[in-house]
Amino acid sequence: MPENRAFCIHAHFYQPPREDPFTGKIPEEAGAAPFANWNERILATCYQPNVEERNFSQLSFNLGPTLVEWMSQHAPDVLDRIVQEDALNATLYGTGNAIAQPYHHTILPLASNEDKRTQVLWGIAAFNHVFVRAPLGMWLPETAVDYESLRVLASAGIQFTMLAPWQVEVIEGESPYLVELGAGKSIIVFVYHGGLSSTVSFDAFATSNADAFAEFYLKPEIDRFNPNQFLLIATDGELYGHHQPYREKFLSRLLDGSSNGIGLRATYPALWMKNHQVTGRARIVENTSWSCFHGIDRWRTECDCTAGSTWKAGLREGLSLIAARIDDAFSEICAAHGLDPITARNDYIQVMLGMDTFEQWLSKTSGKEVSSIGKRKLATLFSAQRLRQQMFSSCGWFFDELARIEPRNNLAYAAHAVVLMESLTSMDFHSVAQPALREAVSHTSGETAFDFFIFAYQRFKNLQKTAQANVG
Repeated sequence: MPENRAFCIHAHFYQPPREDPFTGKIPEEAGAAPFANWNERILATCYQPNVEERNFSQLSFNLGPTLVEWMSQHAPDVLDRIVQEDALNATLYGTGNAIAQPYHHTILPLASNEDKRTQVLWGIAAFNHVFVRAPLGMWLPETAVDYESLRVLASAGIQFTMLAPWQVEVIEGESPYLVELGAGKSIIVFVYHGGLSSTVSFDAFATSNADAFAEFYLKPEIDRFNPNQFLLIATDGELYGHHQPYREKFLSRLLDGSSNGIGLRATYPALWMKNHQVTGRARIVENTSWSCFHGIDRWRTECDCTAGSTWKAGLREGLSLIAARIDDAFSEICAAHGLDPITARNDYIQVMLGMDTFEQWLSKTSGKEVSSIGKRKLATLFSAQRLRQQMFSSCGWFFDELARIEPRNNLAYAAHAVVLMESLTSMDFHSVAQPALREAVSHTSGETAFDFFIFAYQRFKNLQKTAQANVG
């Protein structure tokens, strides 16, 4: 058997914002006991153990920006060690093993071209801020893909992404594939091994012993592979220690022992690309993902992945109507202050990351003097736009129940954005969405998305009144 065949495990690490939209703090989460909340528990069961095993030195991985934001405040030592592993690889091999992710884990095929660009550019900027280098690859949320999303990635300098085997139509050769995007642009797609990825993700017995996994699962597959083929396994990163206890040790042994014993060498896409030419070619199957058997219906309508979820269409339609109203006013106010709305929104990530104060950023962006009242108005405007992006986080549609915290948080982000926008104009930003949100009904409580929205809206209005009274 040929030696040194390329082998890679990619781990997708992500947590949505868990903070209460009203307080900015994560509430006590009883299910996470004995820890205060799920982030703390997952830190203890997954991130800390994998850092101690030094698995981040050999994985390909992405860290969701909202997770990084939480870790930077609550576990900076763990985050620093993860970043150091990528930096060491960059020093040793000329390229690191971490890749980027769109900022809010938005399902990109369901987003407008402008929103795609914002999410991708924000994700790249967040990556650069933490890893102090430009990313070569980007993980697509839920691997949801269309050609427009890939063109946005390529235009932003991203060279590769990863997809499931059912998301490509092979023209010739083997993974990775070059996918032509038109207008002289292309992107490289690494396709993960469906069977092995599923086994690692869902078969706890198979991952109980790394040596046995290498011998009885990996070896039969690589014996059928072309010696130059790239063998990729892609999984949820929190599998290793959180979803499956002690699998960080399985991962460590597999990457640094068991795989070597059967003639594999652990690598990662960016490093492989330095030493190999991509000869395969493929087309993508648009509007597909790794976690929905019905393309991307899981995030826009009812499908059998979450049967009975008739509320999803109404939630998406309602939030989309609110977003359209916000965007119209956003563009108008930006234009009145000499700002290009999309360019300014894309650049606003500098404020979000704390690289500039709002006043510093505005001075550089506008290029002219803005009054104190204008500055306050624009600061509120861009805060609303950030919330308007956040309300499309994919987890709001992932599960089967509207009354879960994820869709309710998305509605709260929308309500907060609406309250901020209504403080700037005399417009009504949410009545247009009321019929659609009323069509989204919880099948456990009978409450509608509009019920959840208006509760959050009224609470934010009261908080706003209290703040104004205190200032007065």
